[in-house]
Amino acid sequence: AKCHNMQRSSTVGGVSLVPRQRAGLARQAATLVAVAVCAFAVASYYQASAANVGVELLQENTAHAKHAVHRAMHKAMKVVTKSSKLEGEAAAPAVVPAAAHPEGDDYVAEVGGATVWMASTVIFTCGLIGCLFAGFLFYTVSQVSLDSTVEEGESATEVAANKESDEELKEIYEIIREGAQSFLWAEYQICFIFIVAFGTLILVLTSRVSNAVGEGEWQWNIGALTALSFVVGGLTSILSGYIGMMVAVFSNARTAVCAKKLGEAGWTASFNCAFRAGGVMGYSLVALSMMILYILALIYREIFSKYDGPVRSVDYKTLFECLAGYGLGGSSIAMFGRVGGGIFTKAADVGADLSGKVIGVGGQKLDEDSPFNPGVIADNVGDNVGDVAGMGSDLFGSFGEASCAALLIGASCLAIEEAGWIAVVFPLYIASAGLLVCLVTSFLATDIMPVRKEEDIETALKIQLFVTALLMTFVMYPITLFCLPAEMTILGVSDTVTPLGVFLCIAAGLWGGCAIGFITEYYTSHSYQPVRDVARASETGAATNIIYGLALGYQSVILPVVIISGIIFLSFKLAGMYGVANAALGMLGTLATCLAIDVYGPIADNAGGVAEMCEMPSSVRDKTDALDAAGNTTAAIGKGFAIGSAALVSLALFGAFITRCSTNMPAEESLTIKGVNLLSPIVFSSILFGAMVPYWFSALTMRSVGEAANTMVLEIARQFAESKGENSLGKVAAMDFHQRQKYKAELAAKGEKLVKPDYERCISISTQASLREMIAPGVLVIVTPVLAGALFGVESVSGLLTGAIVSSVQLAISMSNTGGAWDNSKKYTEKGGLNGYFPFRDGDPDFDEEVFRKDAENHNGNGCLKQKVNYGSTDTDRTDIKEWLEDLKEKDAARFDKIMAGEEAVTTTDGRKTIYAGKKSNVHAAAVVGDTVGDPLKDTSGPALNIVMKLMAIISVVFADFFMSLNHGNGLFCAGELPGGCF
Repeated sequence: AKCHNMQRSSTVGGVSLVPRQRAGLARQAATLVAVAVCAFAVASYYQASAANVGVELLQENTAHAKHAVHRAMHKAMKVVTKSSKLEGEAAAPAVVPAAAHPEGDDYVAEVGGATVWMASTVIFTCGLIGCLFAGFLFYTVSQVSLDSTVEEGESATEVAANKESDEELKEIYEIIREGAQSFLWAEYQICFIFIVAFGTLILVLTSRVSNAVGEGEWQWNIGALTALSFVVGGLTSILSGYIGMMVAVFSNARTAVCAKKLGEAGWTASFNCAFRAGGVMGYSLVALSMMILYILALIYREIFSKYDGPVRSVDYKTLFECLAGYGLGGSSIAMFGRVGGGIFTKAADVGADLSGKVIGVGGQKLDEDSPFNPGVIADNVGDNVGDVAGMGSDLFGSFGEASCAALLIGASCLAIEEAGWIAVVFPLYIASAGLLVCLVTSFLATDIMPVRKEEDIETALKIQLFVTALLMTFVMYPITLFCLPAEMTILGVSDTVTPLGVFLCIAAGLWGGCAIGFITEYYTSHSYQPVRDVARASETGAATNIIYGLALGYQSVILPVVIISGIIFLSFKLAGMYGVANAALGMLGTLATCLAIDVYGPIADNAGGVAEMCEMPSSVRDKTDALDAAGNTTAAIGKGFAIGSAALVSLALFGAFITRCSTNMPAEESLTIKGVNLLSPIVFSSILFGAMVPYWFSALTMRSVGEAANTMVLEIARQFAESKGENSLGKVAAMDFHQRQKYKAELAAKGEKLVKPDYERCISISTQASLREMIAPGVLVIVTPVLAGALFGVESVSGLLTGAIVSSVQLAISMSNTGGAWDNSKKYTEKGGLNGYFPFRDGDPDFDEEVFRKDAENHNGNGCLKQKVNYGSTDTDRTDIKEWLEDLKEKDAARFDKIMAGEEAVTTTDGRKTIYAGKKSNVHAAAVVGDTVGDPLKDTSGPALNIVMKLMAIISVVFADFFMSLNHGNGLFCAGELPGGCF
């Protein structure tokens, strides 16, 4: 009923009535007055009781009730005093002028147009600067040529080989680009259909609202504006994902080219290329999403405005209730992007890993990203559509929902409304400031402290994140003091809320996010003991590796949940749900930097794949592997940020849902005053059901990955089985680089080409599987809160959200960290980190396990396994174990196989007999099994769970009025216990 005042009045029986009065003016006024009198009596009684016995709980309830009564009494007075006028007769004067007491109804008089002008200038200026900086970064990346430069001293043969490698690189680049575009177009076609269909449902259901006396009525303008917000949010999410994917594809080959440079120049150029490309997405996404949301807010401000002479009054609450559809649109598309992209990438990744590294194809195990593995291109395509496009849509959804929650809750605070537009849109100032802070600090990692060696990578990224958070803290304090009123009364807080309290909430979210990120790094980086313990568990096979990984994931939940709980407690005590929403925005304050770091990882991973497929020098792959390993850790840090912010956003949206449901309830009976009864049968049963939903969702997504990966393995095996003759996949894959180049020249002389796998078939398998399988999980999450609210009422939805949030947070953290630990334990194994740790047990009675382990702590890695220069040589000089093994493979394949199987010892430089634990060994195969189990955990189900809780919460907020219109919020089955009963 909030926007009826905006429509033209109608005449009935000679009396002009505003639309709000059509439901029955007398009944409405009488009801509101009665509610106000009763609520005031209750508040007075509580106050007297508190004065007598000094019970703090009653004092808090008094403050809440008085605030609600204050709004209700003025609303009733406004209806009675401005109820009607005869045609041609002047309106009866109000008891209190609207300009003096704008809280007389849902419309609040604006302080002045200057505040709107100032807010618009700040937000649009910051947004445009962000877009321009993203363009500058893209231009910088585009200056990297895909053609190799001729170095001084190169022979004609080397120049020709480089040219041939460049042509192959361009060909692979085009295949990856076309595959990613094809998948996104197919996925977005489904998303467009969903936007139209679900947008229509939103239009209809959100038009059914509860009026001032709790009766349902139709307000099509509310539904239309909410649906418009949903459509805009969905399209912006699609744009965000597409920008990220195109930039990632554009830059991966260029990162590989940069890694070809020798020495420090190669490390600096490759890191800068990947990091700047990530920044293109980070700055453009934050800037565009912020400006589009603000433009919608300005448009809706005009719609929900009315004038009393020169004074403009705005219905902020209804404005931001309609604007909540923006967050719903972003989160809905993010669900399909995360799930669809996650199924695509992990089906290809698991399929390619199993067939190449564990099962073996063509009679041998293939290197990661071997150009003769048919699933390798699909894997690289998946890195872009899942880890970049899906993640971009996900974090856009987080930003949109956090902003909408803070705006909506802030609009329920009278002091914020009266302070003017700057205070109302304060949440967008956090994003604006964050954008500029991230821009200023972005030069730290690329120019001020550039990466010059492998050890610099993680240090540069962590310093970047830390300094950004530090500077953001200093910037937000004066902004908070300037924008917000000196004192605010917020439901849920017994004391007066101050700007300092809100700032502390923002700071808690900001630093809590950093703490979660660094804790996540500790549990997922192979620089620390937990991941190394998981890797060492591979000595006895894949089972122990998996057991250790699961234990690590469960243990890694403890500290992040403690931190999130502390942030929630502090924020709620200081500023209620408004504080929680701003804490979420504080955690997302460094979103541009977090996105740049997140996208950097998949770009480096893709660059490594491209380098290996083009058979570039091993030094190139060494650089890209190091970049990728750091990227895995930083991606895990980003997932920690996303999960933590999702928990806070979901709770803030839950608070917005309760606030919105309480709007037309009696003040003393509203959910904001009485709360939700945990022991109510419908609430408790809904909590259990809600806690089950994330497991149901995870089961659907993980099974989908497993089925698609199985199909992928069978397809790869089919291609190898059907490729026969000398020029077959199996024969060519078995050759080393030099043999393959020689054979390739022989074929060229005959006018033939080297055999290549059917990459397109594997891309098609992943595409079809992901598009088919992403529907069921999405429908589960979207439909569940709608059905719960419609059938069982808002109390059921409250329980459902509580269970889903609590369950999703724990499950998402453990899944993401378990998968990240398994992935980096595999990389630790591949770089030779386990060599020297595992004794070769030949029954020697003098073997001392304790002494061996002690020596292993001092002598480990590839360096402790240096062997004689060549197999059979008497030269005392030693060479790297990998080179020695390559020589051994060519001269004595049988002995090579025994060493890989752990059946023959390799002697260390200090004389110990050990099992080889590097690439292609049995230990490595066990680590790969753990990694493949973790792939759907960390890249499909885990990251999507933060969308589960956010999407369920925002859907509940958007449909809150519809739920309240059904039997006073008790649902069609009247399962609730809210006042009003059933019609």
